[in-house]
Amino acid sequence: MQLIDRMRDTMQLTAEKPDPAILPTPRQLRRSTIAAVIGAAFIGVGVYLPAEYGIDPTGAGNVLGLTEMGEIKQQLAREAAEDELIHGGGEQSSRLVDDIFGLFVGAAHAQEAWTDTETFTLAPDAATEIKLVMEAGDVAEYAWVAEGGRINFDLHAHGDGQSVDYDRGRGATEGQGSIEAPFPGEHGWFWRNRDDSHVTVTLQLRGAYSEIVRSE
Repeated sequence: MQLIDRMRDTMQLTAEKPDPAILPTPRQLRRSTIAAVIGAAFIGVGVYLPAEYGIDPTGAGNVLGLTEMGEIKQQLAREAAEDELIHGGGEQSSRLVDDIFGLFVGAAHAQEAWTDTETFTLAPDAATEIKLVMEAGDVAEYAWVAEGGRINFDLHAHGDGQSVDYDRGRGATEGQGSIEAPFPGEHGWFWRNRDDSHVTVTLQLRGAYSEIVRSE
């Protein structure tokens, strides 16, 4: 019986002990570790950074088309952060609009009330024009805020055989300033909504103009 037990123990030891010939050597282990580190670094620098952040130090991301994807992601992230800041919820957005107009009213000419207010809503890709009929030397002040999204605009004038560009913007949410007419004619804005949602614009006006003209 003891002989059988010793034989069983010997067989278990033999089965559990690995063959040294098939085990990796310390040198092989070091090489495998170094290769894994290099591979991970290449994936991080050549694939992850371009695809996620648009950073392409090796140029591989540009070849694989990953850099553009990362740049788009970062642009979308920035736009989302800006939208959250500007349109962080209905009540918060309303408070922000009130604060902006409060700053306008608290400016140098706050004691003068706005004489006209134009409010309009544009569907995605829709456009409209609002022009002030002014004489040469007339000055009009304005302040506007866009709610629900961003808007493109072109502030210009034409008349008396002349034209001028005052200001323009893309993806804007608010603006303020004044128009001093260098010649008689129609002076004002062309607005277009390039967002995917409806955008409502509130434009406040005061100053020297004889008429407000709106056209789709």
